[in-house]
Amino acid sequence: MRVKVKDVMTTHVVSVNGSTPFKDVAEVLIAHSVSAVPVVDGEGHVIGVISEADLLRKEQFKEQYYREGYQPPLRSRLRHRLTEKNHSIKDTAHGDTAAELMTSPAVTIPPGASVVSAIRLMDQHGVKRLPVVDAEGILIGIISRQDMLRVFVRSDTQIAKEVRDDVVGNSLWLETSQIEVEVWQGIVTLTGWTTRRSDAAIVVAMARRVHGVVDVVDRLEWGEDDTSRWGRK
Repeated sequence: MRVKVKDVMTTHVVSVNGSTPFKDVAEVLIAHSVSAVPVVDGEGHVIGVISEADLLRKEQFKEQYYREGYQPPLRSRLRHRLTEKNHSIKDTAHGDTAAELMTSPAVTIPPGASVVSAIRLMDQHGVKRLPVVDAEGILIGIISRQDMLRVFVRSDTQIAKEVRDDVVGNSLWLETSQIEVEVWQGIVTLTGWTTRRSDAAIVVAMARRVHGVVDVVDRLEWGEDDTSRWGRK
């Protein structure tokens, strides 16, 4: 039920090394239509990330201090924020290579982490993509917000199969043999019967956790309402 980073990450990753010149980094971003790339050392270890914002700080500094009036074509995509407390515009404006311009250390994630963990990490650090590294810190992939959206565009058939197999079929401690599952546009409808009302509630809650489920319509009936005694002292 838990989709992991390795299930949706992109394995063909474009990267640059620390000595890659400013203009070459810009060309890589444009050629591959990405907003950032990992910076790796000779062994493939991720040592940082360089983004459009890192490159544009150089031009931003020039305009601010030298009044050249230059308007970068990507200005609308520049987020006016610093990713490190001690990483000022002036410091990076003088850089000419990826190592001098990159944000370091990079925010990375292992392939076995859950997609939910990746979402939280991106939100926490204000980034749109995360390099995926193995136990040695070597780059093996990258995961972006777009990659994670794949989780929510699963077919109704895929969702229905997972609900039947992993929720209804695997609930060994519950009586679920009388439950039927239908899915339309990501909305799961559960009909049938369970022994106890609490069992039905568990099945509904588990179905909601399946990736790609938009909502769950609960049409389950039960034999015993055991939830009424939960409120008794």
